[in-house]
Amino acid sequence: MTPINKFSLRTRIFIAMIFIVVIASILIAAVTIYQYNEQAEDYHNKRLERKEEAIKAAITYELNRDTIKEFETILLPSILEKKLNEISDIHNLDINIYGLSGGLLRSSYVENATDTTDTNLSKDIMKLIIFNPDHRLVVQKSGADGNKFKSSFSYLIGSYDQPIGIIGVPYLQDNTLQDKELREFLQRLAIVYLIILFIAIVLAYFLSKYITKSLENVSRRMRQTTVDRSNEKIILDDASQEITNLVDAYNSMIDQIEDSAVKLAQSERNHAWREMAKQVAHEIKNPLTPMRLTVQSFDHNFDQNDPEIGSKMHEFCESLIQQIDIMSEIASAFSNFAQMPSENNEKLNVVEEVKKSLDIFHESYISYQPEKDEIITKVDKIQLTRIVTNLVTNAIHALHKCEEPYIKVRVYEKKKNVYIEVEDNGKGIEKEDTSKIFEPKFTTKSSGMGLGLPMVKNIVEAYNGNITFVSEVNERTVFSVSLPKE
Repeated sequence: MTPINKFSLRTRIFIAMIFIVVIASILIAAVTIYQYNEQAEDYHNKRLERKEEAIKAAITYELNRDTIKEFETILLPSILEKKLNEISDIHNLDINIYGLSGGLLRSSYVENATDTTDTNLSKDIMKLIIFNPDHRLVVQKSGADGNKFKSSFSYLIGSYDQPIGIIGVPYLQDNTLQDKELREFLQRLAIVYLIILFIAIVLAYFLSKYITKSLENVSRRMRQTTVDRSNEKIILDDASQEITNLVDAYNSMIDQIEDSAVKLAQSERNHAWREMAKQVAHEIKNPLTPMRLTVQSFDHNFDQNDPEIGSKMHEFCESLIQQIDIMSEIASAFSNFAQMPSENNEKLNVVEEVKKSLDIFHESYISYQPEKDEIITKVDKIQLTRIVTNLVTNAIHALHKCEEPYIKVRVYEKKKNVYIEVEDNGKGIEKEDTSKIFEPKFTTKSSGMGLGLPMVKNIVEAYNGNITFVSEVNERTVFSVSLPKE
């Protein structure tokens, strides 16, 4: 079973509200039943007390009319022999008369005494009657048929305010009416609470949705928060104080992220230029060293009378020119990498321009697959050529030692973007290299400076485009460039 703390906040609010309604209904039903039982008990106790007092008053009346006061205790059974049943019929209750020692003297139904009639009162009952301040005792017991009886025992007072006997009144506690009323009330209560439960479910659903709506908005914004782009602040007009505090904390965090991103970008730019300067210095030193050695060697061995001085001079010049060309190539590569796309944009047929860019390659395994003959977009012709030539050149280098090489160049449009794809079946890109593929100076080739793909990325992003790739090692690699048509 899933722990409650694993549920979403919305689900927990929903469950809590339903739980409160159900518990409240159970508690109210329990209190109602308890209250009904208490009222029934109190009603029967008071009714028994009233009946008992009325019976005692009737018996006292008969004694005062028919007896000599000095012989009330002795004549009590004979005096009540005829009148006891009559009094019992009037009040619809059995009446038992006991002597002061607890023995049964007379019962209203001697011949058919019920099982609630005690022949002799027990010593415990006698003690409780004697020592009770009111000299009255109520005992509850059940008959053979399961009915509950309350038997009330108290002194019967004579003419001289002295006890002359003990009267016992067994009272059948009939709760039929109260039980019927209780069932009817509980039925009505159940209907009301079913309606309340339905309303609570609906309210819980919408209330939990309303409460968590702001939290979901904050959560969505947090998931979208990155350090590499501008993040929007959250503005909520009808949020609670707690949600407002959370939003304020988020907006404050956004400000801190923006500040940190600016500082980080500045630091990265400074670091990138330092690294670039080191790379430029390193690449220039490489041809300078052989140039220095060549000059030193020529100076040391120069002999103007040497019959081969002409060929040696030509060889010397060729070596210097070769190293100078290398340095020029290095300077051009760094210049091209740093150069941003030209502002001289024009509407071009991308299909045609890509074909012109591919004409400089003579490899037979390069195929061009445009979707249509004409796709117009606004871009600089030179920068578009640089994108295509760099991607195709990289693909050619990746096909080294490939038995059946192919390069497929595709151009197509989708919605408001133009796509240029270059696919090859070369060695692919290792998983650990995927995060560094667009970094300057990174290269997997034995030669080159690793500026081609970073330069392409700079050009594409300057046009608000995007460059992505998918690669399977030793299977295929596809670079995809998307550029907006307008």
